[in-house]
Amino acid sequence: MNKYTSYRVDVRPPAVNPAEQPQDVMLNNSAFSAVLRRYSDFLWLYERLHSEKAGAVVPPLPEKQPVGRFSPVFVEDRRRNLEIFLRRVAVHPELSDAKCLDNFLRADDMTFQVAKNAKGEIILASSTMNMAISPKKENSFKRWFAEAKTSISGDLVRSPDDDLFEEIQRYVHGLDTQMRNVSSQATGLVRKGKEIANGLFEFGLAFNLLGQSEADALGDALSKMGETSDRLSVLSADHAEKEMSQFEEPLQDYIKTIHAVKLALQRRHEKRLSYSTCLAEVESKQSALAKLRATPGQDAKAYSVEMSLRRAHEASHVAQEDFAAVSQRVLREVDRFKREKAEDMRRTVLDYINLQVEYNKKVEEIWATLIPQLERVQLDSNSNAMMPPSQPPPQPPAAAPVPMQPNQQMPPNQNMLQSQQIYTTANGTTFAPAPMSDQIPPPFAAPVDPSMLSVQYRTPPPMQGL
Repeated sequence: MNKYTSYRVDVRPPAVNPAEQPQDVMLNNSAFSAVLRRYSDFLWLYERLHSEKAGAVVPPLPEKQPVGRFSPVFVEDRRRNLEIFLRRVAVHPELSDAKCLDNFLRADDMTFQVAKNAKGEIILASSTMNMAISPKKENSFKRWFAEAKTSISGDLVRSPDDDLFEEIQRYVHGLDTQMRNVSSQATGLVRKGKEIANGLFEFGLAFNLLGQSEADALGDALSKMGETSDRLSVLSADHAEKEMSQFEEPLQDYIKTIHAVKLALQRRHEKRLSYSTCLAEVESKQSALAKLRATPGQDAKAYSVEMSLRRAHEASHVAQEDFAAVSQRVLREVDRFKREKAEDMRRTVLDYINLQVEYNKKVEEIWATLIPQLERVQLDSNSNAMMPPSQPPPQPPAAAPVPMQPNQQMPPNQNMLQSQQIYTTANGTTFAPAPMSDQIPPPFAAPVDPSMLSVQYRTPPPMQGL
């Protein structure tokens, strides 16, 4: 039993209020529908769009992946890309009215399988008549051999727009070369961004280990350097992911769109080859008919060749109109591609510039927070790293001491206990010995009530012999 993944495709009716209708949805549907489709169904739609709308630039389809196609990450990524594909087809001016698109979005499983398996007929409009050419008959070996012969001989029909298409081919080829070069450089930038993120992580780890080996303030500063590197590593990894999603992937998608333009030009070349083959077949049958008419007794064969010539003329006329219609469609598509390319490139480059500006601002802020921490590290007299002491808050200026007069009583002070003795000599000179201590420790470990303390002053008896 084959294992596969089905995707649900929902089609919602347009909003009642036109302002609420999403700008990227232009489906002409008036009812809700939900169908299940496999990746092979999307591939069928892609090929049918090329067949029904030859010359149109069909949006690129996600590529196949033989390994890991059932992983949740891959399934979600493919679902997102398939949704982008459908939205682009829905708003495409050349593809939105394709019958195969309506079958893909609305047909039930049985009807859709019948549409997929039906060989069908490719209807080519003609100004004189409508005729159906079977693809089986058109793609027969005889037809293929005739087209190969015409292609090798180089005898292709000329049209007034051939010079214009040659110029378009040169433009698309040069654009493809330059875009591939830019995409390659963008991929290199994303890869280097991821390498920088890994390098910053290793750099931060080394500084953290170095900081652990230092026990002083320098070790703390080095550890902060490691922490800053870790923050920058996370920031750089996130930046690399944004570069990939907002710059690298849009460029790769643009290269796929250029390839779609090449396919449209190739469809025009195929129609030109078919028309040239039809003209060559008409000329060959006309020559054969002229020979048969000039030969007596070949009336029956001449009639058969004449009928075949008439069918060849009709097929040639249909191929001519088909070639002209495809050529005009390609011109419209190339003109639309150029307009959208200018806007897409402008938006992609602006997004990339804004992304870089935002990233560098964050890097600058992270580094700036580290500078003051490193500048505070100083060396002491022993060449050891230390942090400067924190500055105490400013104190109000102290009041000037008042000189004490002799025999003047000192006011009590609750914070300091001081005992002072004043002596008077016989001739009236006074002097005071220096105090033994400016502060007397309390006699008990417990705090003492200041009201229980007192300071006493006394006058010593007069000294003898002075």
